[in-house]
Amino acid sequence: MDNSIFEPFIRKWDLAVDGAQIVTHTSSLLPVFFNGRVAMLKVATDIKEKLGVNLMMWWNGEGAAEVFEHFGDAVLMERATGSRSLFEMAQHGQDDEASAIICAATARLHQTRKQESPELLPLAHWFEAILARPREGIFADCARAAELLLSEPRDVCPLHGDIHHANILDFGNRGWLAIDPKGVIGERTFDYANIFCNPNHHIATTAGRLERQLRVIASSADLEETRLLHWVLAWAGLSATWLIEDKLQEHVEPTLQVARIAAAVIDNRSAKISS
Repeated sequence: MDNSIFEPFIRKWDLAVDGAQIVTHTSSLLPVFFNGRVAMLKVATDIKEKLGVNLMMWWNGEGAAEVFEHFGDAVLMERATGSRSLFEMAQHGQDDEASAIICAATARLHQTRKQESPELLPLAHWFEAILARPREGIFADCARAAELLLSEPRDVCPLHGDIHHANILDFGNRGWLAIDPKGVIGERTFDYANIFCNPNHHIATTAGRLERQLRVIASSADLEETRLLHWVLAWAGLSATWLIEDKLQEHVEPTLQVARIAAAVIDNRSAKISS
């Protein structure tokens, strides 16, 4: 595969290639050696990824992979070498344990720091995509939830923006650390909503899973269950909106199914309170 996108940075930082490149819809990555250490060279191709680099540097290796070098759209960072996988844990009977680990790692990212945070995108900007959609079906419920939450945000802090099982990795002695933040700022509860749509569609839509994870995540992260439920509803609608925009139609319905489950749980809870 063509490594030309990496060549300027390989020369700049005197890197040795240590594997094949990895291409995602937002960046290109290449395993390398840097000063005798294993590292990952990443070149961002999406604006959210570029903002995330500034956030990674601000975290300074506390709760996230350490940044060794940064120039333009490229970042050279610590590479995960541990053997444990949250995706595998969730698939093999340790779904709750995996979520608790994710919550602990995310809490480290949300800790107050002495240094002023970099310029980040307001979370409300993301939700403009769903608020601009026609208010039809489950999308109407998602949009209403988003409007309610964004009108009175709580516990505002820099957010990762894409917390899920593949973005919290095993870094061996350094523990579980985050990669690939998107660089937004908003209510901290938002960062836990995407766990409910992961690690895959089958697990995310399994009967009873959302309600069980609601208890696990709310307890682990010290969150209010009802508010977390509304964030799950809002996020699933936004995620589905983006999937439609990106023409990833096969992922839209499973994501909306998570939204429908969240909406049903909210309705059931409201009915119990009213009765």
